[in-house]
Order: sequence, then structure tokens, then C-alpha cells
Amino acid sequence: MREQLIQLLEPTVTALGYELVDVESAPAGSGGIVRVYIDSAAGITLDDCERVSHAASELLDAEDPISGAYTLEVSSPGLDRILRTQAHFERFVGSRIKVQLSEPLAGRRRFTGRLVEAGPGTIEMEVEGSPVRLDLSQIQKARVVPAPGAGGREA
Repeated sequence: MREQLIQLLEPTVTALGYELVDVESAPAGSGGIVRVYIDSAAGITLDDCERVSHAASELLDAEDPISGAYTLEVSSPGLDRILRTQAHFERFVGSRIKVQLSEPLAGRRRFTGRLVEAGPGTIEMEVEGSPVRLDLSQIQKARVVPAPGAGGREA
């Protein structure tokens, strides 16, 4: 469902001048929730979220990819933003990130360290003083680790 929603919403969000960072969908009680995370070089305001919310709502109503009732939420990605695309990783080279792999590598699925490099289809991290190279296809989830004092939590 996530990939289908990304493919559906990305052209509209991009046409409005924003970057689609991620989409989450979750069933909840009597209705589901669809969360759309957007970003731009200038940051995100409440007006930006409302603008994207209206456009996304019209598109989702027209295409009807979700059965049943749901709530649509649009917001900025936050300090611990998700890294999903090659461009996301390239933008955050030098930052601390947390990565979870879909399959274990050397007996481990979770890595936290500094993102050293983002090349075509791969990233390199420095984890506990050692380099770790990962294919983007191996990565199930990745997030920026907010710096201490940046309003986020240190992991």
C-alpha cells in the first residue's frame, strides 16, 4: 500500500513544489490514517501542509486506492526524518543515521553511525569506528538521528 500511495501522490506533491519524503498508512479502529510527509528547501509551514492536504485529498478521493474511511494527515518529516531515496541519503552525508536492514548482515540488522558516503545504489556508514557499506536495496528503514539539543532524542 505504501509504494502504491507514493507512486500516486508523488507527482502531485512535486508539481506543488514540495518533496514527498514518505507516506505511512495504518488501520486504526473505525478508520485508518494516511500520513504524508513533505519537505522543501524553505521548510514547511502550516499553509504548505494545508495546500498539499487539499490536493492529496482530491486525488485520493478520485483514485480511491483505500477502502473504508481514513484520516489524511500532512506534516513535515521532523528532526528524525526518514531517508528513502538516493537523494535523501546524499543530502544527509555527514549526519548520524539509524538503519534497519531487511535481512541480517554479519548477524545484525540495525546500524547507527555517521553517513560517510552515498553513491549510486549504496551508502557507507562509519559504525563504531569501522566502515560499513550497504546496498540501498538491503535497507528496510533509515532515519536521521537528531543531534543532541536539536529538540530530538539521541539514540
